[in-house]
Amino acid sequence: MAEENESDMEAGEGPPISTSEENSLDSEVDLKESPEDIENTVSDNEEATEEVVEISRDAALEEALAKLAEAEDRALRAVAEAENVRKRADKAVESAHKYALESLTEKLLPVLDSFEKAVETAADNGGENDSSVQATLDGIELSYRLFIDVLQKTGIESIDPTGEPFNPEYHEAMSMLENPDAEPGSVLEVVQKGYTLNDRLVRPARVLVAKETSEPKKTP
Repeated sequence: MAEENESDMEAGEGPPISTSEENSLDSEVDLKESPEDIENTVSDNEEATEEVVEISRDAALEEALAKLAEAEDRALRAVAEAENVRKRADKAVESAHKYALESLTEKLLPVLDSFEKAVETAADNGGENDSSVQATLDGIELSYRLFIDVLQKTGIESIDPTGEPFNPEYHEAMSMLENPDAEPGSVLEVVQKGYTLNDRLVRPARVLVAKETSEPKKTP
């Protein structure tokens, strides 16, 4: 028997291989990859890395764009608020210039009323027979006209609504009188003129207002 085993080995047949040794050899063979497989694996890894980098870059870009949009929105709001502040300041300055004379106007109105009464009284009494009196009256009337002209140039206008409908925003009713010839609710007479400064009421016109007559209208 020993001679037969020796002859088998000499014929190229080695000792029998166990099952565990066969599995180990198979594993070693499987772990060995071809150069093409290795190159493909490296390429896949590079592509995966590039995708991760691209995704990170896109996320960073979106975040940066969002922050930029937020900053632009804040800047626009700040500009709009500054513009509103400027407009309010300009309006306040304009109003201050426009109505700075309101207090002075209120103080000048009694003087204007006195001038007006003096002119009316002179016209009623006359002065044709006395040249000196007439000259005085002419001087008073001229001064009155000059005073009115100066006030108008500063934006002061009189309110004289005789015959117009009563307007509570600009008129103050002193009394209501029946007058069959007048339209009810209209101004019969102006007791004291009103005045405005650049369309703002300084003093309402004091007036007498017509009311509905109690007598029936006569038919022709």
